[in-house]
Amino acid sequence: MKAENLFTLSEEFPFKDSFSLDMHPWEWLPLIKKTLVSFIGFDIQVSVPSGFHVSGDVFIHESVKLPPYGIIEGPAYIGPECELRPGVYIRGNVIAGRGCILGNSCEFKNCLLLDYVQTPHYNYVGDSVLGNKSHLGAGVILSNLRLDQAEINVNIDEQVFETGLRKFGALLGDSAEVGCNTALQPGTILGKKALVVPAIAFKGYLSAGKIGRNNV
Repeated sequence: MKAENLFTLSEEFPFKDSFSLDMHPWEWLPLIKKTLVSFIGFDIQVSVPSGFHVSGDVFIHESVKLPPYGIIEGPAYIGPECELRPGVYIRGNVIAGRGCILGNSCEFKNCLLLDYVQTPHYNYVGDSVLGNKSHLGAGVILSNLRLDQAEINVNIDEQVFETGLRKFGALLGDSAEVGCNTALQPGTILGKKALVVPAIAFKGYLSAGKIGRNNV
């Protein structure tokens, strides 16, 4: 599997040269930190409310909407037209493209959100990549660590790939949807326009356009 099977990169995405569509998509995860470390344009272009805490190297586009309270710990890049909602916690190594919603009481850590991603309510997004226009229902958790803390492998069409990653949440292809209060287990991959129903635990690979039900 290649990243191009899950994602497209717009010409306006400022880091498109850092993330090759010819790579395995999980190989993007370590690149998030490397990309931000090499970024030299950190700048906070908006007025920061007194109850909103920002630390470290952070870029916030002038069109971003900030809530009255929340936390961003750099490095982080928050792109144009993004909306951050009250209680958001951005915990380092986070890239959000254009028009993303980073919702109330949501936590983000080492993740890449492409354009127009919606994570509106009570979500955990760690060590994950969310494709363009993907959406998490309220309470969706992207689990990123096995209970035994072993390295995470993925099984795609009966082929096992060793990722070499101990922390690996989920990869959601463009326009993928996850229903409310669902937990995606470590290393889950959803193809483009794939759907996972609400209130279940789901793991593994779900191909493009398919509907996922409880398989744990």
